[in-house]
Amino acid sequence: MKLNNQTFDPVQALVAAQKAAQAGAKVLEQYFGRLKQVSEKHLAGLVSEADLASEDAIKGELQSLYPAQFLGEESSHGTVEVWPSEGNWWIVDPLDGTTNYIHRFPIYCISIGLMWQGELALGLVHVPALHTTYHATKGGGAYRNGEKISVSERSSIRDSLLATGFFRDQPEALKEQIEIFSKLVFEARGIRRAGAAAYDLCLVAEGVFDAFWEKNLKPWDTAAGTVLVREAGGVVKDYSGADYNITAPCILASNQNIYSTIYRSISDCRTC
Repeated sequence: MKLNNQTFDPVQALVAAQKAAQAGAKVLEQYFGRLKQVSEKHLAGLVSEADLASEDAIKGELQSLYPAQFLGEESSHGTVEVWPSEGNWWIVDPLDGTTNYIHRFPIYCISIGLMWQGELALGLVHVPALHTTYHATKGGGAYRNGEKISVSERSSIRDSLLATGFFRDQPEALKEQIEIFSKLVFEARGIRRAGAAAYDLCLVAEGVFDAFWEKNLKPWDTAAGTVLVREAGGVVKDYSGADYNITAPCILASNQNIYSTIYRSISDCRTC
């Protein structure tokens, strides 16, 4: 499917993403605390009827308001077998933090990214329980509820608050992650595990977290957050030190000052 517009329109695309996120949030609020169907996807975590209904609502709005090809976590069944190198794609996680949501821990979000002709052009993350929306467009800066944000300026790891995530269903990756955690927890001021990677990236973008790292995320987990961190003045790389591509198996996002220190700690333990 081709976009009707030949050139990217950040205003129209952002309006579409905002309306889509609100439609998804309405669904999530209706299901919160009232779930009846929860199942487990192979190597992809939990899924509920809320995830599915939220994705349907988001997709409907996006395809109506700013049509592009669509990659959603639920409709793709949690896997990306073929990833296009060009074209226009909405990349959506309709409920990032499903485990939190199922257990009524109110840190969960909707993540909507737009890839335009092979480059990330827009990211929007909506956190319903906190009434907070983050958005960024390429070259346009990053914002939280309409106020411009930027990454932190901390340069000492001793003064830094870091974030990460764990996934128990892949034992080897979990062992590596624990090794990195065990190293950094003695060096940093603290490490947090909120349970929603898209939200973690938002907190890097607004300078709450100084760095975030994780392994085995998917494009819908990181597309929107990557735009936000970069537009907020941060660095987003993979564990090899290359610029992060949303198909990469590992991500490290941080401010400019702390990046080299965190990278060295991770590179001592990494396997990807």
